[in-house]
Amino acid sequence: MFLSVVAVLVGLSFLVWSADKFVDGAVGVAKFMGMSTLLIGMVVVGFGTSAPEMVVSALSAAQHNPELALGNAYGSNIANIALILGFTAVIRPVVVKNIALKRDLPVLLVVTAFSIFLVSNLSVTRMDGIIMLAVFALAMGINVVSEMRQKKSLAAVAVEEKTSAPASLWKSLFWLLLGLAVLVASSRLLVWGAVEIARALGVSDLLIGLTIVAVGTSLPELASSIAAARKGEDDLAFGNIVGSNLFNTLLVVGIAAVIDPMERVSSSILYRDMPLMSILTVLLFVFGLPVRKVDGVRRGRINRIEGSVFVVIYISYLVYLVLEATGRL
Repeated sequence: MFLSVVAVLVGLSFLVWSADKFVDGAVGVAKFMGMSTLLIGMVVVGFGTSAPEMVVSALSAAQHNPELALGNAYGSNIANIALILGFTAVIRPVVVKNIALKRDLPVLLVVTAFSIFLVSNLSVTRMDGIIMLAVFALAMGINVVSEMRQKKSLAAVAVEEKTSAPASLWKSLFWLLLGLAVLVASSRLLVWGAVEIARALGVSDLLIGLTIVAVGTSLPELASSIAAARKGEDDLAFGNIVGSNLFNTLLVVGIAAVIDPMERVSSSILYRDMPLMSILTVLLFVFGLPVRKVDGVRRGRINRIEGSVFVVIYISYLVYLVLEATGRL
């Protein structure tokens, strides 16, 4: 019990520290590459924080349990929007730039609808997986090409670098990689400690899996998004969520399906989890519409009330899962 408490405290401390370093490194790399923090958030941070889901899904598929990979991916998407972005907006409203509304969120909406279409027959074949991987490559390519078109001139980037005086590229890369490694490791340590404490208190494994583990797998995204928002890097926080959901929906599920096709998918995923994921994605777009002025300019912003709506939805979803799993519904 004592060791578990120490693990929680140490894990939490390193989680906060590594999230700060990870964000600093990502911002530094973005400045040196002349790329927006929105794209860095989607590609680098989104990939990094989705790494645990990719590993879990690949191992699940290799062990002939690909449906676990499907639940892991869609469950993470729900947590990313409702819990992570919602909680981040409650702490500090998140500004949504027009480019995200015009380019990134429409792509996520289309990808979400496409994934529902593929799973509508309650199976995900190897060909479906290959198509998902191809669509993922296309989506990432569209974002990179769009970014290159809007990229600042090298002279402007050089001026910006001198003005902001960022750390060296290698130093930024060091903190990016070290921060990511410690972020994932500390979240695992924290989850392990919390699970052991819960078991010592007599909490069932089922309830632990639906609550502590479910939230714990999203800790890297949660910590990095809060750290980014606290530093005023809204693009990084928002890009992290959009990028993670793209990775989960296409790459995570695609890899699992290629390794071991899913011949029979539980209908609850199609009629419970995927509709909620779709509703949250639509709400993310609606809440981000530029209907009010921010700093004198009409910009989209997810405020504290809208963030609270997301959090309430996630808590209600967890309660529903627990009641359903315990046979009380």
